[in-house]
Amino acid sequence: MSTATPDKSDRMTAKDLLALSDEKNYELVDGKLVELNMSGLSSEVAMILAWHLMNFVRPQGLGSVFGSDCGYQCFSFAPQQVRKPDVSFVAVGRISDAEKEAGYVRVAPDLAVEVISPSDGFHNTEEKVAEYLSAGVRLVWIIDPLARIAIVHRQDASYERLGADGSLSGEDVLPGFECRITDLLPPSSAN
Repeated sequence: MSTATPDKSDRMTAKDLLALSDEKNYELVDGKLVELNMSGLSSEVAMILAWHLMNFVRPQGLGSVFGSDCGYQCFSFAPQQVRKPDVSFVAVGRISDAEKEAGYVRVAPDLAVEVISPSDGFHNTEEKVAEYLSAGVRLVWIIDPLARIAIVHRQDASYERLGADGSLSGEDVLPGFECRITDLLPPSSAN
């Protein structure tokens, strides 16, 4: 692995990104490195959601839940693009163990989750949602812990805004999964 980080203005490929020693801190968009800066709160919320998903998915053998270090290279409109949702799920039978070990995941996740941190812009988040849906992601959850809301985006272009008293539903992607938004927020952020 390389120990040097190239100038962020250099054009790169997915293979170049994979070779970086600190590649987990970047996505690759239009051949450019885009630094990922998660806050402590957004990281904690992502981990709590991943825990809920794992406790639902694993006992039933429904598939794989991945964290923010899992990169997806599944965008036919931008073959070198790599995105890293904060949490994602791929249904059983869609990816083999060998494919999981081969670098970036080449299939679109069934569920992609982005947890907003203070450095995330609205435009960047909406761009990610559009890319995920175009790639075939069936369900996208955007969680804003500071605003205490979640926005659910679906493949049919419908969306729904949920307040803190609402619940995320796995819908047809993870039938039976439900998680209250307040259960994702740490107690200290409830004030």
